[in-house]
Amino acid sequence: MTTSIRTTHVGSLPRTDTLLKANADHATGALSDSDLAAVVRSETDAVVAKQAELGITIVNDGEYGHAMTEKVDYGAWWSYSFTRFAGLELLDELPPRKPTPAGKLELDAMTDRRDWVAFADAYSDPTSGIHLATRRPWSFPALTGELSYTGQEVVARDIASLKEALAKAGKPVSEGFVASISPAAAARIGNYYYEDDEAAVWAWAEALREEYKAITDAGLTVQIDAPDLTESWDQFKVEPAIEDYRRFSAVRIEALNHALEGIDPDLVRYHVCWGSWHGPHSTDLEFRHVVDLALAVNANGLTFEAANARHEHEWKIWKDVELPEGKYLIPGVVSHATNVVEHPELVADRITRFAELVGPERVVASTDCGLGGRIHSHIAWAKLASLTEGARLVSERL
Repeated sequence: MTTSIRTTHVGSLPRTDTLLKANADHATGALSDSDLAAVVRSETDAVVAKQAELGITIVNDGEYGHAMTEKVDYGAWWSYSFTRFAGLELLDELPPRKPTPAGKLELDAMTDRRDWVAFADAYSDPTSGIHLATRRPWSFPALTGELSYTGQEVVARDIASLKEALAKAGKPVSEGFVASISPAAAARIGNYYYEDDEAAVWAWAEALREEYKAITDAGLTVQIDAPDLTESWDQFKVEPAIEDYRRFSAVRIEALNHALEGIDPDLVRYHVCWGSWHGPHSTDLEFRHVVDLALAVNANGLTFEAANARHEHEWKIWKDVELPEGKYLIPGVVSHATNVVEHPELVADRITRFAELVGPERVVASTDCGLGGRIHSHIAWAKLASLTEGARLVSERL
């Protein structure tokens, strides 16, 4: 009996110049909604066909429906959501933040990350390759009113575009996924309306449920992008106690499961990462501290970083962690954090580790995180080719 290792990726793929120009023109009013939709459909057709040609099993729209006007993707996976909700506002002067419930942790500013503070000289050096100033200026909205979902037309466009592209590529709807932000990740902006941060997270969960339902009702899988589970750890000026952080995260898992209530877990995959920025990541949380929380999500697929130099060794935790029935792993076996294209034999070795521990039928080989905007497009596609070749090698050996 031959077992083929399935393949996928995390979501964001390199945008084309045509798509970037269309988004820029739409942002200035030079391109209508219908004309932008036509470009999104055409470009989605092409990116799905390219994935299929490479042999990627479970494909997506490259997140082409998530508006972006520059090649740099830092924050784009997150900020797309701000265009799909009412109750948000850009403020010149910030009012006092709503208090956190007594004894609860509260996130500090993005710039207070302990890794960024510890390596401030490198992050401020234009020659270092991780200079923060080379990114687009950050201007995030704040919650100033009741949150509600307004993205019905846009998500419907994305769903239709992907389903049409899947049909043209000869792939079933079940092999398509659409990425959507987690409530906790979305809530990492200023809250100046709800009682406290937990109330804001629950408001995001209630609103995002509509997007999750739209995707899964169409027969597609929804990928919940949740770097918050591990990445938020670095966003406290003082390292918190593990148990305090677990309590902080458990509330957010509970809110997410509320948003997923009634949705088939087979149509949900949960993505965990430590942030896509290039840097030392010296203060990253060890996955072992929260892996049980990740497995508590009502999602049968779990995608996580397993290829980058800070987390590759953590494959060993699956020697001790029992994978619940029905769930499967989607480990990253090529990384967005290096320009080196991984050799297929290395990819095969990484896949084999997981296949031997949980069974090859419960492994889908993937990328660590989204590739779009993080590395050059030529390199990104070469990495995906190496991913599929490595999976082929393992499948032959099995």
